[in-house]
Amino acid sequence: MVTVHDQHIEEYFAAFEPPEGLRAELLRREILLTGGTDIVHNRIVSDVVGQIPHDRWHRFATLHVSFPGDVSKPQPDLVVMERERPDGCGWLVPASDVTLLLEVVSLRSADRDYGLKRSVYAAGAVPAYLIIDPYDARCVLLTEPCGAGEDADYEVRRTVPFGVSLRVDALGITLDTSRFGTLPAVTRHRRP
Repeated sequence: MVTVHDQHIEEYFAAFEPPEGLRAELLRREILLTGGTDIVHNRIVSDVVGQIPHDRWHRFATLHVSFPGDVSKPQPDLVVMERERPDGCGWLVPASDVTLLLEVVSLRSADRDYGLKRSVYAAGAVPAYLIIDPYDARCVLLTEPCGAGEDADYEVRRTVPFGVSLRVDALGITLDTSRFGTLPAVTRHRRP
């Protein structure tokens, strides 16, 4: 349920203009600012986009997602929606219209990507959540969301190292991970 406090933060976030070069996300009542992404990150997103058939799927890299009953407004690295979904307008897409969300782990986003966003996306019943981790050179595909609120999670987890193909049933594709670049691990993150 949305409280008055939540309405205020949602209104503030909707009007918020992050400083140039930063992107803003609202995640469970906190506004997070993140910097630009590096070339490895962008190449991975570009490579994934190139493998998702354009004739069936919309592939957006700059949309925020809204979740019923939750103030969170994340901006995933990639939002994938069926082309048959109703046309909308504005800066928010409802989670119910989303088939897959992708996050590429960055130096400071690992705990958020593996933890907080996993919970938010599962609570919003997003069918598939793909985490690509260039530090650990692996892909984690989460499917079958269950639960509510902060206890929500995905029941099925499939992990493959870079170089091994990953079947993404939600999109009807097999993802070639062999060209995904890696980054040297600086500090081991706490999430699986």
